[in-house]
Amino acid sequence: MKNHVWKPLYIVLAIVGSILIIRTVLVPNDFGMHERGYMYGWHRKSNEADWKKVPVKYKTAKVCRECHKDKYDDIKDSPHGSISCENCHGPNYNHPQDPVGLKIDTSRALCLRCHSLLPYKNSARAKIPGINPDKHYTQAECVMCHYPHDPTRSNPKHRRPEVKS
Repeated sequence: MKNHVWKPLYIVLAIVGSILIIRTVLVPNDFGMHERGYMYGWHRKSNEADWKKVPVKYKTAKVCRECHKDKYDDIKDSPHGSISCENCHGPNYNHPQDPVGLKIDTSRALCLRCHSLLPYKNSARAKIPGINPDKHYTQAECVMCHYPHDPTRSNPKHRRPEVKS
């Protein structure tokens, strides 16, 4: 064979060999190895105890239901029922010991994360009802009219704001 074939082949083999040597030096021996043999994934058996010490930041709606059954009952069968409480209220980390940790965010920006009208007609995101935030009651927060736990109901605590001309 000609030189123009062998030189690139040697370079590729040198790069692959270097990568394998570097991997042997940098990757721990127990990376991916478990009782059943090699397992794919970013997991080392030797540091499981370290990960068990890391506090869980996010919990589930079942944890919220224990103290907030009224809110849970409102939301469970509504269009927002499939959304975790923490998507809107933030992580349940250290709550209820630290009740200040969870915020009740009533800002327009929170609602618009999902309900800002997007032009993608064929996406799953397009199935979520959206508004044009520049035209739909720009002077008011969404919770003035909509009850967040069940958006099919109006918010009984507020009334629709006056539209300014």
